[in-house]
Amino acid sequence: MGRTTLVFTEQKDGRLRNVSFESLTAAARIAEGGEVAAVLFGTVQGGQVEELGKYGANRVYAVACDELKQYSPDAYKQAMLQVIKRVNPDAIVLGHTGIGKDVAPRIAARLGLGLITDCTDVQSSGGDLIFVRPIFAGKAFQKKKFVDQKLFVTIRPNNIQPEENDGSPEVIPLDVEIRNLRSTVKEVVQRTASGIDLSEAKVVVSGGRGVKSSEGFKPLQELADVLGGTIGASRGACDAGYCDYALQIGQTGKVVTPELYIACGISGAIQHLAGMSQSKLIVAINKDPEAPIFQVADYGIVGDLFEVVPKLTEAFKKVLLEKR
Repeated sequence: MGRTTLVFTEQKDGRLRNVSFESLTAAARIAEGGEVAAVLFGTVQGGQVEELGKYGANRVYAVACDELKQYSPDAYKQAMLQVIKRVNPDAIVLGHTGIGKDVAPRIAARLGLGLITDCTDVQSSGGDLIFVRPIFAGKAFQKKKFVDQKLFVTIRPNNIQPEENDGSPEVIPLDVEIRNLRSTVKEVVQRTASGIDLSEAKVVVSGGRGVKSSEGFKPLQELADVLGGTIGASRGACDAGYCDYALQIGQTGKVVTPELYIACGISGAIQHLAGMSQSKLIVAINKDPEAPIFQVADYGIVGDLFEVVPKLTEAFKKVLLEKR
């Protein structure tokens, strides 16, 4: 028969986040021929419904509500519970983002559901759905399955390739009632200049204590701009005051899985490796040939980042210019 699978999508600045499309692809595997329904909070922007249909949504529930324009744990929890009650899906999917990590456990606890978080793959084996997730800072992978009927998972960004479909989803407006909020969002202050979300970036150029100062991030930013990526940092760089903690990657920061990760002046402490070791291609630049980062790097450059990074930037500029 297949399953009815409900995907709570996310948007930022009026654009759907890529993890929404990845979640739809995961949902299609979970549905096994059943219906895939997407939920849009806030005002539906032009083209969003078509995008969701393109990546597998058969139906789109549009929930327009002023309290949902900015993320609020109380508001989102109330809205999600009401949507789940009305749709009564067999499976629920969210992105393993700041929002998903915050609200999914609240929903699971309220509904008494099992929850498998941070999934990097969905597989079928012997009639069972198997959910793959990294453990021990990415050194091993765990395969889990549900014993109850209703499934609830979060999907790690940049791990499941979105698959396109020819869909023309039905749009169903839904009204929700939000009340007794304990807090409201008055203003969102953007603390980093880049418009690219760190957790979804295809290219990340990170700096550690080796950048020596906030000024040391300038050549890293130039390289990231040329490659169409964004910058990140180790906790050491953040603790030293070289950059904002919003850029921190690692066990106590953000987990990223870009196609290309360039580590500049980062020694490679286990806490940092926990946040980036699953990157598709890792390039390390460090003056110390014994730095642990070289053990996980696909390519290593032993040298001064202030000499190497500008040369890389110029080389990439030249290559990209020739391609045009």
